[in-house]
Amino acid sequence: MIRLSNVSQAYDGAPVLADASLSVEPGEITAVIGPSGVGKTTLLRMLALFLRPNAGTVTVDGQPVWSAAEAERLALRRRIGMVFQEASLFDATVARNVEYGLQVRRPWGDRLRREVRSLLGTRETPEAVTRALDVVGLRDELDQRASSLSGGESQRVSFARALAYDPTYLLLDEPTSDLDPRNTGAIEDAILEARDRGIGVVVATHDMHQAERVADRVGVLLGDGFTEIGPTERVFEHPADDRTRKFVSGELVY
Repeated sequence: MIRLSNVSQAYDGAPVLADASLSVEPGEITAVIGPSGVGKTTLLRMLALFLRPNAGTVTVDGQPVWSAAEAERLALRRRIGMVFQEASLFDATVARNVEYGLQVRRPWGDRLRREVRSLLGTRETPEAVTRALDVVGLRDELDQRASSLSGGESQRVSFARALAYDPTYLLLDEPTSDLDPRNTGAIEDAILEARDRGIGVVVATHDMHQAERVADRVGVLLGDGFTEIGPTERVFEHPADDRTRKFVSGELVY
């Protein structure tokens, strides 16, 4: 599992997270809920091994991440996929965008050979790409230019790109923010499919109804740390912390 233990982070002296702990296990969906600006993205960046915390430890399968050699840390990071709020697709076909994660994980020689085959018109779409596009319902669009997609379709392609290289862990930062119900439903179905594949998923969201629909566990991030982490139904129906109760019931806590 990925484990954050008593991590803290501050920017310009202002604390964002303090003494926060969270574990992510394969085959489980964890939703991190809380208002905007509370530190959800910072938490995901720590889980993705992008950001070293000011204090505390980060381990992957018991291995301390930030005391490991850079090559070891890179190998651990390659097991983690992340989907951001903005899709950030390349000006290429849907298939090429989804293949990107696979491509950068190949040895340089394999990358060069694939590019040569592409120039010669003999390049084939990897099966992992078509499978990932199947999950998000976009297999028929694999030859379409990414620039012609809607915002919701672009986000689904971004999800497929992270799923194609079969990560052990998948992190999603507000993946359905501003999406219509159809695209939101497609992303949520894909999240459940990832879980069923044995991937450990973390969804950072301000949408509590989404957390109730997809998550096995929920962590409530308020102030500069978690007020509560537990099974979804228990957190929403019988919260142990009064601040959690006020937040999930819609009372103003800020």
